[in-house]
Amino acid sequence: MKAGLASLLLILAGGILVLGSAAYIVPEGRQAILTQFGRPVGDAVTAAGLHFKTPFIQEVREIDSRILSWDGDPNQIPTRDKKYIEVDTTARWRITDPLQFIRTVQNERGAQSKLDAVLESATRDVVSGHNLVEAVRNTNDIFGVIETRRLEVEAAEADVEEEVTGEIERVEVGRERLSELIAERAQPELEEFGITLVDVQLRRISYEGSVERKVFERMISERERIAEKIRSVGKGEQAKIHGTLSRDKQTIESEAYRAVQTIEGEADAKAFRIYADALGQDPDFYDFVRTLEAYGEALGPATRFLLTTDSDFLRLFKAGVRAGE
Repeated sequence: MKAGLASLLLILAGGILVLGSAAYIVPEGRQAILTQFGRPVGDAVTAAGLHFKTPFIQEVREIDSRILSWDGDPNQIPTRDKKYIEVDTTARWRITDPLQFIRTVQNERGAQSKLDAVLESATRDVVSGHNLVEAVRNTNDIFGVIETRRLEVEAAEADVEEEVTGEIERVEVGRERLSELIAERAQPELEEFGITLVDVQLRRISYEGSVERKVFERMISERERIAEKIRSVGKGEQAKIHGTLSRDKQTIESEAYRAVQTIEGEADAKAFRIYADALGQDPDFYDFVRTLEAYGEALGPATRFLLTTDSDFLRLFKAGVRAGE
């Protein structure tokens, strides 16, 4: 029995050893290649989970299936318009043909080396074939703003706008398209290594230090000149708006003055009619009231009159004195 039990344990141990050598797990975000005596065999295993291989003979090599990044070193590149700039490029890539990847570059370190050579060469070729403005700006939006403004001003001001647009170099390709061109040029070479580019970006573009300050000064000067021309158009529009407001103000004031004069005239006419009606009903009483009103306005505490005794102005006082006597 002891010999049989030992044999059973030996068989179980051997089975566990064989099973451990045959089974392997592919994690999420990874893919596996089976190698036999150092050479890849079969297709890549891309599904995560438990898998099996020939024990003791085959080995598993895991490869990343996620999107990976590449960062290039800044390189000085001359543009087509003879501007020397430093270009810092970055890219994202992934392994799409694991077998080809293993056969050619072996691992990610080898892939990074190939990416350095291919992408830096493609970047240099594309950037040097275009003007600096293509790598700096992506659109001509500034021309859209100026064109919209031009349509709102008079013909004389439109000439100024056209002069302004001539100060700025137009973009024909743009920074985004340059990135696409770099990827298109590099992709055929990278396919030989089982690599596919996801995208390429021009991360940073700068002048070399010796000329950067002079370039900035020139750019500032150009932009100030453009801004001054645009401001002159704005001042013309301002003057036009102020003129319109002044005319509107004068029109409103003249209409208001005419309305006031009309109302005052109607009021005076109505007052005259009332006085006329009152005079017509009792002329003596009307004369008496008007004389009293004149006394109230003319005779104050410090008022002095030099009048003859037969003056008609004080007739009511004389009449009152005679009535008292």
